[in-house]
Amino acid sequence: MKRLDALRGPVPPRAHDARAVAALAANPGCARRAVLDAAGVDKDGTARHLGFPAPFGQSQFAITRGNVFETLVKENGCAELLRLMRELLGLPVAQVGYQDVENVGSHLRASHTRALIDRAARESEDSAVFYDHPLFSLEIAGHTCYLEPDVVAFQLGGRFHIVEIKSFAVIDGQAEPEKVAAAARQAAVYVLALRTLMAELGHDPGRVSHDVVLVCPENFANRPTATLLDVRRQLAVLKRQLTRMTRVDRLVEDLPPGLTFSLDPDSEGVPTRPAAELAEALARVPARYAPDCLSTCDMCMFCRDEARVCGSTDLLGRQIRDQLGGVSRMTEALALAEGTAEPAGDQEEVARLLRLANRLRQECLA
Repeated sequence: MKRLDALRGPVPPRAHDARAVAALAANPGCARRAVLDAAGVDKDGTARHLGFPAPFGQSQFAITRGNVFETLVKENGCAELLRLMRELLGLPVAQVGYQDVENVGSHLRASHTRALIDRAARESEDSAVFYDHPLFSLEIAGHTCYLEPDVVAFQLGGRFHIVEIKSFAVIDGQAEPEKVAAAARQAAVYVLALRTLMAELGHDPGRVSHDVVLVCPENFANRPTATLLDVRRQLAVLKRQLTRMTRVDRLVEDLPPGLTFSLDPDSEGVPTRPAAELAEALARVPARYAPDCLSTCDMCMFCRDEARVCGSTDLLGRQIRDQLGGVSRMTEALALAEGTAEPAGDQEEVARLLRLANRLRQECLA
């Protein structure tokens, strides 16, 4: 822990929200992200100081639209949500209870959530309750992060479901796959946190369903529609990545003594560390860039520029990079394709395919 504190510098660790935790599962092979997140480094501030701010983020319009849609789904004690749940899960009850966990002070929300979930798990299986604005906790590399979801934990028949409310539209029964995948990863964080809480309370974590209820607007109206998402795969990846972060000492033990990613902020919090020096420090930890990082990681633009400068095949995407096997540089791939370089023992098949692709390209251009 002292080593991670030294890497972060003299600032408090950055708190993780569900979106940040979910992003861990998007690129589990990146050592740089694992180290920065385990140390609690402010990746957004780091990227901005380096001159490579992340290109993503919600507009004020999108935030307002999301808030309006969430209010619509939850108004009147989640009446609209109850209609959706009846259709989706075949609820045998006419009414359900409603508990807004925000009706206590913010400092009490975690303990209040804990007490409500414990009571629900012990009560009759015929009870059905919505729990709005619960506050879950999850340990990330020794740090406890609090997840403040706008989701609902729904309990029926002894099982709990996570309800994830998103404002992207489902048009003719289809939604953008990237947005659905991101919602599934984020919902998996809540499922894991609730299962962890159930285990701490002495209940069966399996009572938290891996089927998440995703609620979105239907077509171009604000009328909600719901579907079930199976997040078992996302849960497995998330667990592996969190386990990897608990063993992050294996990643940092070979780093040079005295290495730090501190921005050296002055008394007003303004970074004073030279950007080139910080970039050199970050280069000590290998990244595993992929185009998908552009929508999930604050460091994406810096890592993309780094990959471009060295001509890494990471720029081509995970699928092509994996097909190229041990060929890590584009210049090496071109040399093998043109026959100007001899392949190593484990590159024979890759070299054959590259030469074939190059020959077909030449024939098409002739």
